[in-house]
Amino acid sequence: MTWTLRPAEPRDEDAVVALWRDCELVIPANDAGSDFRLARGRIGSEIFLAVEGDAILGSAMIGHDGHRGWIYYLATTPARRGQGIARSLIAHAEAWMIERRIPKLHLMVRSTNTGVIGLYETLGFAVHPVAMMQKVLLPVSAE
Repeated sequence: MTWTLRPAEPRDEDAVVALWRDCELVIPANDAGSDFRLARGRIGSEIFLAVEGDAILGSAMIGHDGHRGWIYYLATTPARRGQGIARSLIAHAEAWMIERRIPKLHLMVRSTNTGVIGLYETLGFAVHPVAMMQKVLLPVSAE
């Protein structure tokens, strides 16, 4: 492993959002910069980065509600996929949740992002039959 994991810092925002865009994780209804600022360094959430020198190789936004943990914006720079970066970020997220005594870990995958399902299954995740519903409470600016 040539990278290290660390919490994101404010100076990382532009590079992390660019990574999310490169990985096609940002949709028009998401303000990714706002998501970054809302999650970074909070009591119940954090963004962890895999870095090599000054280069950001991957990210995982994680958070919990006291019972369920979540992983969002799990991304690995396309040129470095298959090297264990995502696995390392997920293992770190799991340890972060266990440290906080959060019993479950969830992640959402857009139905169009079928390429990652196999990875998550090898890490012990399984499709859970639920209906995810949403209500927009505040208008979101398009990026």
